Amino acid sequence: MRVSQEDFEKAKDQLKLLKEDPGNEVKLKLYALFKQDNARQKYVDLVSGLVSSESSSQVKDTTPDSKHGYETLQVTTTDNITKIMLNRPEKKNAITTQMYREIIQALEEAAKDDSVITVITGDDNKTQIYFENFLPQNFVNHFIDFPKPLIAVVNGPAVGISVTLLGLFDIVYATDRATFHTPFSELGQSPEGCSSYMFPKIMGLSKANEMLLFNKKLTAGEVCAQGLVTEVFPDRAFQKEVWMRLKAYANLPKNSLALSKQLIRGVEKEKLHAVNRQECELLTERMNFFGKKSKL
Repeated sequence: MRVSQEDFEKAKDQLKLLKEDPGNEVKLKLYALFKQDNARQKYVDLVSGLVSSESSSQVKDTTPDSKHGYETLQVTTTDNITKIMLNRPEKKNAITTQMYREIIQALEEAAKDDSVITVITGDDNKTQIYFENFLPQNFVNHFIDFPKPLIAVVNGPAVGISVTLLGLFDIVYATDRATFHTPFSELGQSPEGCSSYMFPKIMGLSKANEMLLFNKKLTAGEVCAQGLVTEVFPDRAFQKEVWMRLKAYANLPKNSLALSKQLIRGVEKEKLHAVNRQECELLTERMNFFGKKSKL
């Protein structure tokens, strides 16, 4: 059957509208067919297959099990992954008291659902999260006690508690344009998120002091070299590479992962809770101090 010129032109237009790159091998094949007058039907069929495949993929990806009842988060479960996405991009995802409460709720639900792993990330490459007048003891406890593999996907600048919590995650992936900053001293505050214990353990005392005492901002490459970040990816390929890995992890046996995490993390739980209490006590003192000072 000879394909019409109209169908051939339509196929060329459809090819331009594809959102996903079909890859060099497919593009070379399309180019070869395009150059052969008697191969137009194969060209049209190949483009049609690409369009159909992309449409099916988009339907699958855009119909996750979305959790309702959140104003500051988007919480979805698909492909055995519960994703907790901070969703205040207009405020650079600054964590408010409401967001703290919603993250606690999302972690409690994720701990009980059928997903294999849980991922926390930010919306639209804005992961700049910082502390907003909230004592986070109960909040941090939920990270200490979370029973499943917990993975952070850092896709932008991170400040404050979004950085200090990273020691409690099982894996941390970051884009190469991410930065990490804990400006406690210049704000008159003190570390939280168990960072006073986890950072020296992971990074070494002197490197941890540069961040926690002297407010040094680090690049993704620097924190990766010091062990706080697992791996850094080029920004252009970040989402594709990371989620490909996460989907592979989510196909591993759920119970095996949870039990293995319990062995790895369980030994230090009591210590982490004690550190969290001490950090929050000091934060309370610092806040009370500044509260009294502001009234003078």
